[in-house]
Amino acid sequence: MPAERLSVVVTRRLPEVVETRMKELFDVELREDDTPLTREALAEAMQRADVLVPTLTDQIDQALLARAGDRLKLIANYGAGVDHIDIHTARQRGILVSNTPGVVTEDTADMTIALILAVTRRIPEGLAMMQKGTWEGWAPTALLGGRIAGRRLGILGMGRIGQAVARRARAFGMQVHYHNRRRLRPEIEEELEATWWDSLDQMVARMDILSINCPHTPSTYHLINARRLKLMKPSAVIVNTSRGEVIDENALTRGLRAGEIAGAGLDVFERGHEINPRLRELPNVVLLPHMGSATVEGRIEMGEKVIINIKTFADGHRPPDLVVPGML
Repeated sequence: MPAERLSVVVTRRLPEVVETRMKELFDVELREDDTPLTREALAEAMQRADVLVPTLTDQIDQALLARAGDRLKLIANYGAGVDHIDIHTARQRGILVSNTPGVVTEDTADMTIALILAVTRRIPEGLAMMQKGTWEGWAPTALLGGRIAGRRLGILGMGRIGQAVARRARAFGMQVHYHNRRRLRPEIEEELEATWWDSLDQMVARMDILSINCPHTPSTYHLINARRLKLMKPSAVIVNTSRGEVIDENALTRGLRAGEIAGAGLDVFERGHEINPRLRELPNVVLLPHMGSATVEGRIEMGEKVIINIKTFADGHRPPDLVVPGML
């Protein structure tokens, strides 16, 4: 007799090729639409599943985990970030958590450079002018932006994505600086031509562009706060493709409105999709709907990692992308 297949519940629509493969391997429950599950529906899913496949839109906290059934043994997250899951409580209840690291590194780095260019070269303003039909022809002083070659780029968080951003920045002729919890090995610094700053305050005060590429943890919450924003040069630009909670969004809005910061490019926001409405009014701000990882290739690779984690677990082994408390 064939072995009983794991019961897997997926909380959002995934690429068709991923859903098809899951159907072949597991007793999987897929979504018909692509809206987030309500908290009650999520709790019910956790009670009937051996494996839950959530996304960053699913807040799985201590109270929700307390309602999980004894059957749930693995949360195979579709995505690298797991700050929406209470990892410690899950492990205390005997529930493993896996993720999909390294898949969206290049995609997110591409979007970081795209935002830097969009803000410094005023691309959205030019696009809006063309779409409105208000362009009256070329003029020597119209929509003047800034050249990024020669500018100092400060990268906050020099993991996979930060290093990928650094490689792209060097190709554009930028000077790469970084602040990280741990200094990179000398050979990596040499390869990236990157300058390390032990003091985040000192780096922020000297950069032309600041790129946020660190995860959201208790220690990085509002790491870029009102005080540090005031250290930035008035001509400086800030870009965030990591986690919105790293920046105090209200303080950033005030700084931009007061002209204390030249511009911002944001793909993530402190309160998810609830964006400070004053940010929308500013011409020097580029806002994107969390598109950093939105490539067909990346999303399929994420699904493939989820499947490998579940299949490895089903075979009685440790999922290759197991998230361990204390290692985040």
